[in-house]
Amino acid sequence: MNNKDKKKLKAMASLMPSVVQIGKEGLSDAVIDSARAAITARELIKAHVLNNANLDTRETMEDLADMLGAELVQVIGHYGVLFKKKDEKSHFDFITM
Repeated sequence: MNNKDKKKLKAMASLMPSVVQIGKEGLSDAVIDSARAAITARELIKAHVLNNANLDTRETMEDLADMLGAELVQVIGHYGVLFKKKDEKSHFDFITM
C-alpha cells in the first residue's frame, strides 16, 4: 500500500466511530473475534485502547493487525486504524495491495 492510498484511508477513517474497544484485559479472545468480524464486514475499522488499559497503543495495534492479517494504517493517541481488503466485491478497489 502506498502513501497516497494510506492518505485516502486516513481521511475516510477520520469520520468513522471506533468499532473495537480494547480494555484492561488487552487483546482477549472476545476482542479479537469482534475485530475480526468487524474488519471482515467493513474492511476499514477504527479501534480504541481505553485509558484504563495501561497498554502501549502502537504495540497493541500492531499485534492486532498481525492477528487479523490486516494493515495498520495509522495510530493517533489511543486510536488505531486497520485495513484488510476483501478478495471479492471490495469497496476499496482503488487501493493497491
